[in-house]
Amino acid sequence: MQKFVWIYWVLLLLCIFLIGCQSRLEITDIEQLARLKIGVQTGNAADKMVLSRFPEAEIVYFQKPMDGVSAVKDGKIAAFAADALSLENIVAVNDGVTILSEYVVPDSYGFAVRLGKDALKAIIDATLAEIKGNGIYEDMRVRWFPKSGKPQPMPDIPLTGENGVFRFGTSSEQMPFSYMDENRKIVGFDVEIATYVAQRLGMQLEIVDMEFGALIASLEAGKVDMIGASISITEERKTRVLFSESYYSAGLGALVKSP
Repeated sequence: MQKFVWIYWVLLLLCIFLIGCQSRLEITDIEQLARLKIGVQTGNAADKMVLSRFPEAEIVYFQKPMDGVSAVKDGKIAAFAADALSLENIVAVNDGVTILSEYVVPDSYGFAVRLGKDALKAIIDATLAEIKGNGIYEDMRVRWFPKSGKPQPMPDIPLTGENGVFRFGTSSEQMPFSYMDENRKIVGFDVEIATYVAQRLGMQLEIVDMEFGALIASLEAGKVDMIGASISITEERKTRVLFSESYYSAGLGALVKSP
């Protein structure tokens, strides 16, 4: 019995030592994450993206990105993986964390509608083509992704509502794509594009906010007409939803403790 007790305490001390080592590890290169704990938001594709590059990493799930950021600061995980632009906004207002220069993997985002809604997809694609062609898209990039400071206020886009209500499902935890501003209004890059889609349809826009992991299920259930919140276009998701053309290409970044 004493032998087993001794082994138990040795293993316990070893675990404490290893956890302590990870919390003190200074991470400056993406390859250091290969066998460490990496946090992701529940319901998005970041876990599969991380494992596609680092199959031996341990994935830790968080409902909200800021919970993952706190875990990085506390040394509970080595990194938190998310859209690089969203991480840049987090770093801008949080001390003690930084983003590694190399992406975990490149990424592309799209809006999604229910399978079979080809006509709606065509309208979304036409809207994207129009705002890219008339200069609105580039203006949006400047406003929503500033090199310094906060994003600029969302412009007023007139909607007639003559053809009813267009229900847009999103998750307001994805700054600057979809987030709640200081007036408790949901705004962002994706929200502005959704507003232009509603304008093209002659409809009023209804924003339905939910957790990221509930977006696809809500779309499939018919609770919303379109979803968008920096949603990665993946082959697995294509079996469940119909994606628009990609409206933004970036990458999956890794947020770590500052050296």
